[in-house]
Formats: sequence, structure tokens, C-alpha cells
Amino acid sequence: MSKDNIKKILVIDGQGGKLGRQLIEAIKARIKNIEITAIGTNGIATATMLKGGADYAATGENPVIVACRNADIIIGPIGIVIADSLMGEVTPKMATAVGQSNALRILIPVNKCDNIVAGVPDLSMSALISDTINKLTEFISPDE
Repeated sequence: MSKDNIKKILVIDGQGGKLGRQLIEAIKARIKNIEITAIGTNGIATATMLKGGADYAATGENPVIVACRNADIIIGPIGIVIADSLMGEVTPKMATAVGQSNALRILIPVNKCDNIVAGVPDLSMSALISDTINKLTEFISPDE
């Protein structure tokens, strides 16, 4: 836990950043006393997530590595732990940083880019985001 009981949430996304933006908007609407850092694997993803209300933002490999060290919770598509996923935007160092972080990871099973998660039904993006927020509130009280 971060100082002053503020949880540090790291949202990582790539490509257009739409998933990340929707996550940030939903988290901000539901949970207080948090700090959201958005890291995009490219500039467009970062800019899109900033529009969703991220407190801090950066782009690229080194920001992912550094932010993973300081996050309490990491949220993003499952591809953030798979090197070369998201059309090659996730580097091996990024995937390793997410995987080795001491943070709680909430990974969203987006069945795209040749990464299919067995046993997980194909859900709409809104259903995946809703489920992600429900999982998050198991670890952070909405009024915490």
C-alpha cells in the first residue's frame, strides 16, 4: 500500500488505448482515494488514456518497467504479460516487468492477436470492464 493509504493503480494498454481509457473512467467513477498511472505502449494509447482521467501518464518500455516497481495493482489486457503481443508492442522487458512485479495483477482476457484463454467465454468489452471493476473492488473498497 502506498503512503496515505492511496492505492497506486497502473493501467497498461497499447494500440488505440480504448480499453485503458474505459478502465480508467470506470475505476475513477467507482473508487476513491486512488492514483492512476496510465502507460501506453505507444503515444496514441497514452493520449487516449489521459482523456479517461489518468493522474499520470507515460509511454514506452522504460516507463512500464519503472511503474511496475511502484504499483500496488496492475491492470491491462492479458497481452501485457506476453512478449511480442499487442501486434508486437509489448517487449520482452515489459512482459517481464509486469510478471515480476510485486503488485496484484488483474489481467483482462482479450482473446485477440493469437492469444486465446481457454475456459473463458468471449465477452463484450463492457462486460470485461465491469468484471474487472468488480474484481478490483474485492481488493479496494469503493469508499476506501
